[in-house]
Amino acid sequence: MRSKQSMPSVQKHPKEDKGRVPHSSHRHASPSAPWPWVDIEDEVDREQLESPLPPIPPLCDHKSCASEGKKGCWTGYPQSRFPNWTHRQVVKGRIYAALTEYSKEIPCTLHRVDVNKEGFFINPGPLVVKPGNERKAWDQLIGDERPQETRVRAIFIENMSGPVLQMLGAKYNIEPFFWSSSLGWIPSRFQEEIQPGIGDHITITLTFLRSMSSLCDAVQLSAAFNKSTASFTGMTAPSTLLGKQMIDPHSPLVLHSNNRLLVLDLLSVHLIRNVNGSTIISFHPSLNLPTTTARFLHERIRFAGQSVYWQNIFQKSPDPTFVLLTFVWHAMYAWDEALENLYEHICSLETRVIETSEMPLTRELHIIRAHHLHYASLLDDFGKHINFIRDTHNPALDHLTVEERHFSRNIMERECANLLMESKRLKSELYMQERRLKNVMGLVFSSVNIDDSKMMREMTQAAARDSAAMKQIAYLTMVFLPASFVAGVFGMNVVEINPTSAGTLPHYFAVAFPLTILTAWIIIAFQSKYIFKEKTTFLKRLGWPAYLLIEKRKEMTQKKDVSHSHTGIELASMAG
Repeated sequence: MRSKQSMPSVQKHPKEDKGRVPHSSHRHASPSAPWPWVDIEDEVDREQLESPLPPIPPLCDHKSCASEGKKGCWTGYPQSRFPNWTHRQVVKGRIYAALTEYSKEIPCTLHRVDVNKEGFFINPGPLVVKPGNERKAWDQLIGDERPQETRVRAIFIENMSGPVLQMLGAKYNIEPFFWSSSLGWIPSRFQEEIQPGIGDHITITLTFLRSMSSLCDAVQLSAAFNKSTASFTGMTAPSTLLGKQMIDPHSPLVLHSNNRLLVLDLLSVHLIRNVNGSTIISFHPSLNLPTTTARFLHERIRFAGQSVYWQNIFQKSPDPTFVLLTFVWHAMYAWDEALENLYEHICSLETRVIETSEMPLTRELHIIRAHHLHYASLLDDFGKHINFIRDTHNPALDHLTVEERHFSRNIMERECANLLMESKRLKSELYMQERRLKNVMGLVFSSVNIDDSKMMREMTQAAARDSAAMKQIAYLTMVFLPASFVAGVFGMNVVEINPTSAGTLPHYFAVAFPLTILTAWIIIAFQSKYIFKEKTTFLKRLGWPAYLLIEKRKEMTQKKDVSHSHTGIELASMAG
């Protein structure tokens, strides 16, 4: 049992920055993790641990719970359906913030698309949930009966509010991991709620790359992602802009050559496959980011219903998973466009490197390579999601004949193979761009080395010219040195040369010799780093002759001791 002094370790999640993509906690990505949002140092909720209630509450019919003035069972979600999600886990999984910190002024809109048994895409109109009108929205949600011919209903959540999250979660019995993975941008893929012959739930959450062109939004987004960058107002300038940018692969990548910005986007879809009608729920972040909006994706999915190729699939196969594949194709389109723009920018950098050798280009290339590595990991994960969709069996198709199941299975494998082929093509393109980046960086360093070599050659030539001039001066000095010495001797004011003077040569040597010795003494004291150890005082350095004598004496004494010891050993060996 822990002592009273040890405080429980509760990792409080910092207030979310609405302008940044959260870093993913992959250990909390799927229900197979038995401790949702409970880390190693977190304490287990004792009340829930000792609870006598069953871990799985019985399903609600959504009628009795709304009687007698009650709001409905949705108000207690997620704990009402998933008691193991305690309050602390809900807070840590960002669900509590979504339930409480949503905009109370903007209504939540649920854009809907119905796909009937003939494969036609029908727009039943949006469901608008205004703040304060939750009871009416709940009654409409549980009482809204779909047309009998409806095979799949897709719901796109715009400006998601806390009550709408709870209503959808309670209505469709959605695992809270879907919400936590979506809110935390955690790549996840899992199947749960498997009922043989009836259906299941599958979740797809992935991050993909998208290109945008709005310069105003790009400036605001870049400032939100990277506050350390001084300014992006000169995006159209020819000079490099990434040299001062912090290396964060989650931040947008500025492509100043074509005025594009590569940003991360989220595809988060929960598919409920059921023999009585399937439902697709598409989550769209409410962050201050240019992610794919619910209105945009709603329009794109509806427009996919106009494709003759896909109409043949929707009409012949009742599998709702094919509608999910159209969502995946949206991410594929975004990947392809983004890599096209990135390739154009790399080609532009190659041209600049050939024309000029600027060192800031190396920093920009390094930042692009750091983003490149992150993009490669996202693309690998993208392929794994496609494999998951292909390999996950749909229990809702068990009632079909063997021929019908085989037909649907063959089409599913074919379409997933098409997606995987496109994914491999994008990987090859990414690898090719990586090699181009290495080539450009090598060219930059080669250009810089060539410039340095030219500069060193010029400096060497200048030094050689200076050396020749100094030699000429030295030769002239040597020519006049004997005459200067003789002139100095005859200019001495001593009796031997000038009889009228009072000085003599002994007087000259009496002053010159001591002064020469003193000068040499001081010079050796200053240059005694090879004699004394470091950090020796100057006064001690002045005594260098005595120090040398003492060291010489010690050395001689040590030699004598060594010779005596060797002599003693030899005598002892002879006596033995």
